[in-house]
Amino acid sequence: MSAGTHRGSTPAGIEVALVSGLSGAGRSTAAKVLEDLGWFVVDNLPPELIATMVDLGARAKGDVTRIAVVMDVRSRAFTADLGAVLKDLDSRGYKPRLLFLEATDAVLVRRFEQNRRGHPLQGDGRLVDGITAERELLRPLREAADLLVDTSNLSVHQLRARIESGFDDAAQTTRINVMSFGYKYGIPMDSDLVVDMRFLPNPHWIPELREHTGRDADVRDYVLSQEGAEEFISRYLELLSLVGAGFRREGKRYLAVSVGCTGGKHRSVAISEELARRLSEGTRTGAFPGVTVSVSHRDLGRE
Repeated sequence: MSAGTHRGSTPAGIEVALVSGLSGAGRSTAAKVLEDLGWFVVDNLPPELIATMVDLGARAKGDVTRIAVVMDVRSRAFTADLGAVLKDLDSRGYKPRLLFLEATDAVLVRRFEQNRRGHPLQGDGRLVDGITAERELLRPLREAADLLVDTSNLSVHQLRARIESGFDDAAQTTRINVMSFGYKYGIPMDSDLVVDMRFLPNPHWIPELREHTGRDADVRDYVLSQEGAEEFISRYLELLSLVGAGFRREGKRYLAVSVGCTGGKHRSVAISEELARRLSEGTRTGAFPGVTVSVSHRDLGRE
């Protein structure tokens, strides 16, 4: 990719996004969010027609500036055709962003059963067979995704926020989301970086701190005062600066940083808040140029 060329921007002023992922993972919701953000959304367009749609948008003289195509396995010969189309768009200066949605097998099965419908690749087999086949079919797209979102534990509103965070901008910036989580509930599947805070003493074992969270001053002060906490934060910010700069060079717009502790209530929350605070401060001072920051807490309140 040459200097000054970024994914999602073209000389014709057309932004292109492709939305894909597992059936039942939230593609319909993603399409509605993008429509609300002003994207012209086309659902289930055959891969061979994507380039034609983009060319038509480029000829619209400003009437269409953002085109999003929602892709799924209803388009047969899906992966081979789409790969060729992506290569063609890239060679002609269109640098599409790829949003990929996924969820765990258990969550997908539950969603299909609630809707009383079968999986498009299920055939005469079981529901999980269809999910497994689709996951394997879409693996190349997942690996190429600019924004990977695991919707297993997200509400519709949380999913909307994640997509808005990744797509509601025209600036060539990298959005960093720092998210706390509890290892007892599993590592977030859509993480780019994962860090473990269980090396710090657990406030859970201090009676006067147990019922509080990492957002409360007493817990925050306790966690940040522990040996190794300040050194970790300082060094990890250096790492994020390095990774963020690399993401911008590669045209990637989203970096998901997951910070874990046992239950996602004390240490990970306090550290996530502090990392986000210092990152935000760095955007103002120039230490983290071209970065916007958000913080979220996946498992806060689950205990």
